[in-house]
Amino acid sequence: MQILMVNLERGWRGGERQTLLTATELQQRGYHVTVLARKGEALFKRAAEAGLRVKGVGGNGGLFFFLLCHRKAFDVVHVQTAGALTVVAAMKVWLQARLVYTRRTSFEVKEAKAARTLAKWKRVDKFVAISHAAAQAPISMGLEVSIIPSAVEFVPPDPDQIIAFSEEQHLAGKFVIATCAAFTAEKDPLTTIRAVHALWQQRQDFVFLHFGAGGSELAAAQQLIQELGLEQVYNIVGFRRDIENMYRLMHVFVLTSKQEALGSSILDAFLYEAAVVATRAGGIPELLDDGRGILCDVGDAEAIATACNQLLEDESLCREMVAKAEAWVVEQHAIPLMVDRYCDLYNHEHQS
Repeated sequence: MQILMVNLERGWRGGERQTLLTATELQQRGYHVTVLARKGEALFKRAAEAGLRVKGVGGNGGLFFFLLCHRKAFDVVHVQTAGALTVVAAMKVWLQARLVYTRRTSFEVKEAKAARTLAKWKRVDKFVAISHAAAQAPISMGLEVSIIPSAVEFVPPDPDQIIAFSEEQHLAGKFVIATCAAFTAEKDPLTTIRAVHALWQQRQDFVFLHFGAGGSELAAAQQLIQELGLEQVYNIVGFRRDIENMYRLMHVFVLTSKQEALGSSILDAFLYEAAVVATRAGGIPELLDDGRGILCDVGDAEAIATACNQLLEDESLCREMVAKAEAWVVEQHAIPLMVDRYCDLYNHEHQS
């Protein structure tokens, strides 16, 4: 079976990682997979490094011409982003392939765009969402949706990198609280900073590390850190390719999102045994159910600070929560399980 995976996003975030994990596992199972990515971007480079067949285009225009030239080459076209789906759905009549789409956001569909969005979604042969929250909008429009949660990959530790970073950040003797999130409005970094400030009023034995790319809220975040006098405790680290090593340093992982389809960074925190405090946004409650973490209301910095303090104070609670979360993520979010579900869809659509 010939499968085309389409993801033209810039940078490296959860969707790009899931595209790479899925394509790699499919290739190992004997499927003929081609990754179509934006030329020169992170997914394009990492797919090539992984030994995958990868094609690069400059954007949606390049996607259009690629599909036009290869409209008979694939059995399944699996689109990973909404922008690319607009192009592929418009070309559906010319493609001799079944169209699979994975929705990785939980944003509500605005009324002004509802009719156009529904028309696009109706051209999808198999609609997938990564959580119940991500599935809510298409289901409300009468579409059938398969829920296939994201997977997480265990990466062996690099002790030298971990030690070097710990020394660089002067982490010895301190609790490490951290987040991994871009500085965008939906991630709500200002609430994260206010929560750190509230916790700092109670105790000064920790450091906060903010991993992730920049964004529209970066300048406001830097200003708030300065206004609250947190320069010595709130460290903006930026993007790191070896983020898996960084999770191993964390005692508590915090995510203060306003919108989150699933929260794949929480899965990493589970896997590398960091306790989690997060907001009731999108698919996050699905992850933190059954005592796997502490949930707080969106924007409630005081509650987030209180939850972090509780975990640092109560070692028994923290250990129990971490053990439960780690066992659950290994069982429910393994790469083979995710790809099994996609293979069932591909095979069903191929037979159709």
